[in-house]
Amino acid sequence: MISTFEKRINAVRGVLQNDDEAAVITNEVNIGYFTDFFHSEGLLLITAGKAVLLVDFRYHEAASEKAKGCEVVCFSRLGEELSKLLSDNGVANVIFEAENMTYARYDSFKTKFAEHGIDCVCSKKLDQAIADSRVIKYKSELDKIITAQKIAEKSYLDVLNFIRPGRTEREIAARLQYMMRLNGAEDVSFSLITITGTKTSLPHGVPGSEAIQEGDFFTCDFGAMYEGYHSDTTRTVAVGSVTEEMREVYDIVLRAQLAALNVIKPGVKCSDVDRAARTVIERAGYGKYFGHSTGHGVGLDIHEAPAVSSRCDTELKLGMVITDEPGIYLPGKFGVRIEDMLSVTDDGFCNFVSLPKELVVL
Repeated sequence: MISTFEKRINAVRGVLQNDDEAAVITNEVNIGYFTDFFHSEGLLLITAGKAVLLVDFRYHEAASEKAKGCEVVCFSRLGEELSKLLSDNGVANVIFEAENMTYARYDSFKTKFAEHGIDCVCSKKLDQAIADSRVIKYKSELDKIITAQKIAEKSYLDVLNFIRPGRTEREIAARLQYMMRLNGAEDVSFSLITITGTKTSLPHGVPGSEAIQEGDFFTCDFGAMYEGYHSDTTRTVAVGSVTEEMREVYDIVLRAQLAALNVIKPGVKCSDVDRAARTVIERAGYGKYFGHSTGHGVGLDIHEAPAVSSRCDTELKLGMVITDEPGIYLPGKFGVRIEDMLSVTDDGFCNFVSLPKELVVL
């Protein structure tokens, strides 16, 4: 039976036009996706007949034990040894990812390859083939994302008890990051957003020395990383008390978030999911205060395909993982965002987030 990693590598082989072509993967996240081994130096060579992971001395022993679906080769001079490997395998043309390759690195490879009569090109077709493969998650990937989510939620619930007037945004961010590490995360998914008061109107506000005050909204956008896979959730809570305007805006965002959930199933366009949420906010008169897309894909990267936006007509498919995170941001006053992360199932979706969405007043 063909393994998961062989299936992934075969998706790249579909880009190769001839037996004398090869793909060279340089993005370290993509390399980890194809081999189950994540490292910071090296590349993956895929020909019509083999896959070779090239690593330096620091990673050779670990890669030899852990990498799947490929041969592992230790290099000391990457350009020269890759060129020889290509030549020995009858490769005349190399395809690189377009989105990851700098001009300087491309020029260096091109010069070295030319000494062996080998040509190279950066191709968006390769990027697309990788994206198309990564967008559908296998069960093993979903399990890792679910574990990351459980770690994040457990940590967040602990930190909720820490949120009170006088605590600073940085204190809460530090405690949340510590708790996620303590609960089994290898890292946080991104720079945590733990902001309060008027700063909640900043969709990507940066935690600072601002202290929580009675009557504030507090927004927490957080995620954990587990075995390379990310989680992503946002909750907005009130501290001490809440005004009628705050409650009204929160209710509108919640209705928008639920409206998007109600249309998610295979065959629905991402733009239609975005439209479901955006319509609720627009009809309530807050359309200009919702300036980002409704969601995005999540996996080995915190933002990946598909984009759940008005401009994306990609149809949802079984195994996709996306977020649903509409928001309203009133400059100088406050903002509200509610975000779940879910996978598309045969007849709908599976929501990975178990946290309540009704307004919580601490």
